[in-house]
Amino acid sequence: MFSSSKQEKMSLSASRLLWPKTVFGRRIFVVIVILVTLFLYVAWCVVDALDLSHGFGTMDMLKRYTQDDIGLNEQLKFVCEENFQDTRLYMQDKRQEDWKNLSMIYFVTPTYPRKEQIPELLRLGYTLQHVPRLHWIVANDLSSCNPYLSTFLYRFHIPFTHLSSPMPSQFNNAKAKPRGVSNRRAAMEWLRSCNITSGILYFGDDDNTYDLKLFQEIRDTKRVSMFPVGLIANYGISGPVVRKGKVVGFLDSWVAGRRWPVDMAGFAVNLAFMTEHPNASMPFVPGYEEDYFLRSLALRLDMIEPKGNNCTEILVWHTQTKNHELTTVQISHEYLDNRSNLGLLFESLSNMGVAKASDRGGAKAIISKNGKSKPLSYFLS
Repeated sequence: MFSSSKQEKMSLSASRLLWPKTVFGRRIFVVIVILVTLFLYVAWCVVDALDLSHGFGTMDMLKRYTQDDIGLNEQLKFVCEENFQDTRLYMQDKRQEDWKNLSMIYFVTPTYPRKEQIPELLRLGYTLQHVPRLHWIVANDLSSCNPYLSTFLYRFHIPFTHLSSPMPSQFNNAKAKPRGVSNRRAAMEWLRSCNITSGILYFGDDDNTYDLKLFQEIRDTKRVSMFPVGLIANYGISGPVVRKGKVVGFLDSWVAGRRWPVDMAGFAVNLAFMTEHPNASMPFVPGYEEDYFLRSLALRLDMIEPKGNNCTEILVWHTQTKNHELTTVQISHEYLDNRSNLGLLFESLSNMGVAKASDRGGAKAIISKNGKSKPLSYFLS
């Protein structure tokens, strides 16, 4: 008890030693405290301004995710096929030359091998076929070029670039994979390598649903335009909040500290504006790809151009197809010759990643006639 009381007296004496004894001294002390507080406040404001100008929350994050891995990503990008010819004669009841004064839209689609890949791209391709002045950049998450995909893309008669851009192997075992990042970065690197500095950049996944009006809306983007995306998370919507024609905030059920809580399909960027920020990139950080990309453009709220009738219309939907595992069909290869259509059919299914034939494993192939199953030898012998 005595020891505790003694310590309290010593602590009180020490505090009295710090407090000036004269009135003038106390005034000076208060002034110093105020000046230190003001200095800290100004320093905080400067750091925040630098944060805005560089676009990222921390420069360490920028270096880690956009500089250290740029070389890796460039090494893993291959140009598989390029086609700059637009062989469509008519689009939306107009001749091709009637659209020549429109800005080019560079529509970037990250994709990856799976059972639904070709059907998804088929549906998307026939949507894009109606859009004039569009170059489709299809970046495939594969370590080598897929010849079938290159041939497939020609059927839509629109200009395209087919890239092979696999996700870096260091993320293969990650619980949350940064899907599509290497693909989008490869597309941006291709644009830079071709010195393309005009037009509109838009990231469009292969499983989304697009209203043709969307392309009319984004084509006159000056810097960055934004619009709502349907079927997103808990709210079923993600997009800007607009007041008096200006974006004032964002409606999204997952904020998580993101300055720009928007979906990848919810914005478009003018390439001339992006050229002003040569280090603009997208980090391998799941959930924060859009946020950090827009930060790397030094985007400000007053720069955003709301589209879709002041963000009251939904022109893109985040539809998602249920993924299925690759199917294996047990069928003897001796019957996959030119005696029937089965050989070419299974060759196409294999090229598309939908199904493959096997002599042993998988579900046994059943061929029927008049409601009764028959062995293949019954039809092909």
